[in-house]
Amino acid sequence: MEFSEVVRRRRMIRHYTDKPLTPEVTERILASALRAPSAGFSQGWAFLALTDPADRARFWPFVPTRVENTPTMQDAPLVVVPLAHKAAYLARYAEPDKGWEDRAEARWPAPYWYIDTGMASLLMLLTAVDEGLGACFFGITPEHLQPFRAEFGVPDEYDPIGGITVGYRADDVPEQGARVAERRRGVEDVVHRGQWGRHA
Repeated sequence: MEFSEVVRRRRMIRHYTDKPLTPEVTERILASALRAPSAGFSQGWAFLALTDPADRARFWPFVPTRVENTPTMQDAPLVVVPLAHKAAYLARYAEPDKGWEDRAEARWPAPYWYIDTGMASLLMLLTAVDEGLGACFFGITPEHLQPFRAEFGVPDEYDPIGGITVGYRADDVPEQGARVAERRRGVEDVVHRGQWGRHA
């Protein structure tokens, strides 16, 4: 599939069949995340991949709103939880070639550990489209984070930034509503050319 078509087709899919993914497809999706950019090549991320039905069943209680509002998300054969590892970035930029000499978080203009893990997540979403699949990124609310960590043994220094479902779209996926198209902001609204407020 042409890249422009992948981008055009990408949308959040919340309704899946229970058709399994081949191990090869799953591995391509997961491996694509490793091609994301990362500050200083810190690669401060990890990915909890849930493919076994029993493991996926253990996950869903931590996102009850998703289960309540879109129960067919549970049919997705792959759930990935991307995890950001801030300490990897602080350690990398304390190395001699970076010259900061300390691990002060205040030096960072933005939390790149979250940004980079988000970019890795987007690569998985795009790879899913390229494989002819649907995918969705969604949040895990704060009150469920510690119980989630405990259930899956996630160390405290790794921060879940959300969850990703991947699978085959259900045949009855609703069409994207006209309201979405109406709300989509155009280039002329969000791109400022040379000066804030200049759109032409």
